[in-house]
Amino acid sequence: MAQAPQGLTYGIQLPVQSQSTLYAEPWEAEAGAADLAEIARTADRSGFAYIACCEHVAIPRRLAAAMSTVWYDPVATLSFLAGVTENVRLLSHVAVVGLRHPLASAKQYATLDHLSGGRLILGVGAGHVREEFEVLGADFEGRGAVLDETIDALRVALGPEEYPEHRGERYEFSGLGQRPRPAQVRVPIWVGGSSGPAVRRAAVRGDGWLPQGDRRTELPAKIARIRELREAAGVEAPLTVGTIAEPVYVGEADWDVGRWTLTGKAEAIAESLREYAAMGVQQIQVRFRSRSRTELTDQMAAFGAEVGPYLND
Repeated sequence: MAQAPQGLTYGIQLPVQSQSTLYAEPWEAEAGAADLAEIARTADRSGFAYIACCEHVAIPRRLAAAMSTVWYDPVATLSFLAGVTENVRLLSHVAVVGLRHPLASAKQYATLDHLSGGRLILGVGAGHVREEFEVLGADFEGRGAVLDETIDALRVALGPEEYPEHRGERYEFSGLGQRPRPAQVRVPIWVGGSSGPAVRRAAVRGDGWLPQGDRRTELPAKIARIRELREAAGVEAPLTVGTIAEPVYVGEADWDVGRWTLTGKAEAIAESLREYAAMGVQQIQVRFRSRSRTELTDQMAAFGAEVGPYLND
């Protein structure tokens, strides 16, 4: 498997835009557009490779207590944040693109890439909320196969041709022009998920892999599996392997940041995160413990200034 450019980069799944009880901090409940804008600007000037926004269209009552119903639309959110940033890339982590026709998704994300000057990374996933699919008339049981074809269709629809053509089992289009075209010649598609099908999908169809919740001990075997599948399929293009790191708090906290949080001196945090690079990871998604927006942006700035320089020592 060809490797992506060497070096360990870091990005962030934005707070506020999704508020699952698994990770949202209490202050996020009252936060809004101004907070997101300042966090995005902080990421932009602190060396973050990307800011990310997830997708859910609607949450059923049975899941709302755990997931909440706060899920900002990724295209609208990333477009808004593109206007207040200059360099940081814009990642959908992840867009459930099987919920809609590929041409509809291509129109949205091509416009985002065009307006942002080529900063889109399209992260895609299969989704897991049955009711969400059912209310939109999408195929929940066959969502894996739908996603596979949707990725293939999006490759064409987000390519350079004004009149893309695709013929598959579910979707067929030709002779239909879409402009503006993306600013990028090839929009990177990163595949999310850690199941067997998701790993295979990332290996065969992805420009990157976004594992979901894998522990450090589990990553090497899955990275080796992706390499094996990619080579067997004859895919020679580089693949960006990612991971979601443990929560981070730079410095010594005077409050309980949780037993699994990486905390302390910058050098020690960087040393721990460099273990991911040794496994074959190229980008880490970091999440910071915080009690306010200000504490979060202070943590982000400290990470960029103090931890970032040590990541590739």
